[in-house]
Amino acid sequence: MGSRPRETDAPGGPANGAAPPPPAAGDVEITKPRNDKRGYRRVVLPNALECLLISDPDTDKAAASMNVSVGYFCDPDGLEGLAHFLEHMLFYASEKYPIEDSYSKYIAEHGGSTNAFTSSEHTNFFFDVNSDSLHDALDRFAQFFIKPLMSPDATLREIKAVDSENQKNLLSDPWRMSQLQKHLCAENHPYHKFSTGNWNTLEVKAKEKGLDTRLELIKFYDSHYSANLMQLVVYGKDSLDNLQKLVEDKLCDIRDVGRKPFSFPGHPCTSEHLQILVKAVPIKQGHTLRILWPITPNVRRYKEGPCKYISHLIGHEGEGSLFYILKKLGWAMSLEAGEGDWSYDFSFFSVVIELTDEGQEHMEDTVGLLFRYITLLQTSGTPKWIFDELQAICETGFHYRDKSPPMNYVVNISSNMQIFPPEDWLIASSVPSKFSPDAIQTILNELTPENVRIFWESKKFEGQTNLTEPWYGTSYSVEAVHPSIIKKWLEIAPKENLHLPKRNIFIPSDLSLKSVGEKVTFPSMLRKSPLSRLWYKPDTMFFTPKAYIRMDFHCPLSQSSPESAVLTDLFTRLLMDYLNDCAYDAQVAGLYYDVRANDTGFQITMVGFNDKMRTLLETVIGKIAEFEVKVDRFSLIKESMTKKYENFKFRQPYQQALYYCSLILDDQAWPWDEEFSALSHLEATDLGFFLPHMLSKTFIECYFAGNIEPNEAKSVVQHVEDVLFNAPVSACKPLSPSQHLAKRVVKLEKGLRFYYPAMCLNHQDENSALLHYIQTHQDNVKQNVLLQLLALVGKQPAFHQLRSVEQLGYIVVLRQRNDSGVRGLEFIIQSTVKDPANLDARVEYFLKMFESTLCQMSDAEFKSNVSALIDMKLEKYKNIREESAFFWAEIAEGTLKFDRKEAEVAALRDLKKEELIDFFDDHVKFNAPQKKILSVQVFGGLHTAEYQTIVQNAPPPQSCEITDVYSFRRSRPLYGSFRGGVGQMKL
Repeated sequence: MGSRPRETDAPGGPANGAAPPPPAAGDVEITKPRNDKRGYRRVVLPNALECLLISDPDTDKAAASMNVSVGYFCDPDGLEGLAHFLEHMLFYASEKYPIEDSYSKYIAEHGGSTNAFTSSEHTNFFFDVNSDSLHDALDRFAQFFIKPLMSPDATLREIKAVDSENQKNLLSDPWRMSQLQKHLCAENHPYHKFSTGNWNTLEVKAKEKGLDTRLELIKFYDSHYSANLMQLVVYGKDSLDNLQKLVEDKLCDIRDVGRKPFSFPGHPCTSEHLQILVKAVPIKQGHTLRILWPITPNVRRYKEGPCKYISHLIGHEGEGSLFYILKKLGWAMSLEAGEGDWSYDFSFFSVVIELTDEGQEHMEDTVGLLFRYITLLQTSGTPKWIFDELQAICETGFHYRDKSPPMNYVVNISSNMQIFPPEDWLIASSVPSKFSPDAIQTILNELTPENVRIFWESKKFEGQTNLTEPWYGTSYSVEAVHPSIIKKWLEIAPKENLHLPKRNIFIPSDLSLKSVGEKVTFPSMLRKSPLSRLWYKPDTMFFTPKAYIRMDFHCPLSQSSPESAVLTDLFTRLLMDYLNDCAYDAQVAGLYYDVRANDTGFQITMVGFNDKMRTLLETVIGKIAEFEVKVDRFSLIKESMTKKYENFKFRQPYQQALYYCSLILDDQAWPWDEEFSALSHLEATDLGFFLPHMLSKTFIECYFAGNIEPNEAKSVVQHVEDVLFNAPVSACKPLSPSQHLAKRVVKLEKGLRFYYPAMCLNHQDENSALLHYIQTHQDNVKQNVLLQLLALVGKQPAFHQLRSVEQLGYIVVLRQRNDSGVRGLEFIIQSTVKDPANLDARVEYFLKMFESTLCQMSDAEFKSNVSALIDMKLEKYKNIREESAFFWAEIAEGTLKFDRKEAEVAALRDLKKEELIDFFDDHVKFNAPQKKILSVQVFGGLHTAEYQTIVQNAPPPQSCEITDVYSFRRSRPLYGSFRGGVGQMKL
């Protein structure tokens, strides 16, 4: 979160290395999806900067991404994190735009967002913005690479931000385990490095060595940031010719220092780093087994896609697969396989298995079964039909790819430009096109006991380890596993029937578009009965063979107590578990489904190719109708949920603050500890009794959208009613009119500041967090737009003051909040620097400062912000998911304001600056008489004393401490619900 650089050298992400240089400039035919109407052009500027221009006349957002082929592998020894720190620093100011943060302010005020990340061999900077603001945004962005300022004052402040970012990651298992894998590699290979940097590496150690970090930063920038090592993608509304002029004009001044591309030959693992078993102690409960092999990078043979083929089989979850057997034995909860960290020079293939408690006792058998399956693949030849199926799935996926937000699209492509030749920039390695048994066999032959690294993580190893990883403090031990040991494990593993998957019946064969008649803008109610309602919206916008189905089962008994909430959750997880064997193929073929508990019961969501969607939905409904509780699966799902609850306390402090805020405001929410306690004494028989009881009162709210005809939608819903309600023996009975559910939200008191102090649930976590919530109003078009405009105008100044200037912490956010139609503003800050009560005071101080900013805003600036917000509202949906999410929210909230965006745009056009100032004065400004505040304060390990003080002291004037959330909730008035309003639920 936050709009500032984040480190995404996340575990498992590509370490995208430099491939051979692309061909010289010229007209290159770029492979693009069949249904893609955008224009593409490759351009190389005189300074050797390689660009891809994308013209999309239909876009509302423009975007750009600059990929610099320099990452933390280039960090000088002893200055860990310098590349990442430089990424942060470029956001501050430039010679042309010397006012600090003016770039981010411009982007925010023109409807956009901005970010960056540093990985091993590249750093990527990107933004999006309303399409008419691309010229000015790109001019500001270009200055990062032309003449950034990097002032001494900003340098010192931003080291604190990098340190705060590292603090956030210290107790994160993915970060810890990724660094442990790097640590157990050759010290002279850059893969071994610590990528993020912290106060110690960038300030303390640098000083001890007599280094000036700022001078090192400038030196690094001057020698490494060269135009010939950069790849730019610009996405806009303009024609390709105009985009080309824009790019030539704005980016020609980036220097080309003729820096040779960096290369890091050799593999990070030498023989001493192979044939090892590493036991590591994680932060969270759970057991994870990671089996890794160094392999030939797939990118060298990406047209053949050997890793895609192998990971498809090892990661398969259908009958006869490794996961199917491990699940049947009760040893595994999940399994993932594929290429992990990779570059052009080295790569790892990994299999990650989440073990159950019993699986933890059968690690050797599990590894034995994995090697038995690999042996099966090595000896059974490589059936061409499997490749053909995989190719068909990948091709359909590529050619009917949904439009994604332009910012995501440009980042993806600019990263590809560093690696692939121009004709493959869009398709990259997503579609294997040449069947090569040799390439597949080459990789399979590398997955041997001689080559393996096994990382085994569990709390059970506490006290049994003798080593500590230096950067994150992870405890671990290393022992040798000779290939003969693994061969023995293979021989003694259970003799289960492992075999290759059968053919996939869910691969779509009919990709034709249905005729839906006239263009429809909004959903309509197509069918209504005492059992269900069907909303329908045909696709008149995207013209893809895809559909979206959402069914919400409203069951009042599902959430009537902490026990029933947990039983509903157990039911949906078991249902997903049972479906996996037959429906996993649907996911593989691009048809996604999900069943999960929600605040009214449970929901089924499906999205993807519509061809086989009915088959899948009927399978799911059939499983609900004939649901039986399998005791062995129940106990495993219960075990995995127990770990989830145990791990609740390891959430980031700001996430804990968000949880408390929802608990305080939502009249129906149950606390996690009561649910956890309920779970501990539930048995399979409880679920057997509960389910018919829950379904005995059911109403189904349905939404069908996309490439689907009205009669088809009606007949599907009729089928669902027949199976669940009208069968000779059926658990489902209709809901009584009095039982329709409404979600209601606590109304805070005007002129009072409520505060809720709590200790961070994980006492090892030094971070504290504040959520400062200002409740303003219930859904109302005029007030909604005033709140949205205020959030837009305040977002960047808040970030700049509280994060960049005061350096309170890495996570600083100001945004609007919406709880079932009740709206407000929330500030979120996570910090080790100040305790939450202090952070609260900084927020109040910011609001005092912001008052004058708002009053001094010129009419032109006001109009510009209003236009930016109008542009954001008029932004077209990019795919069926986005459109459906908007309309479904209106149905679920009960507001049914399908023309909300149009109404809000009309209100914005009439808005005056005085109205915004009045709204701020009434609801938000420091000490506003109408102001309703809730301050949720989570105290980290560094601020225990401050917590003691705040709970012992009497509340300040006009303040009220919440000591018991439930007494507070019961004693407060509630906002009325829109759900079940006039005509809403009358049947």
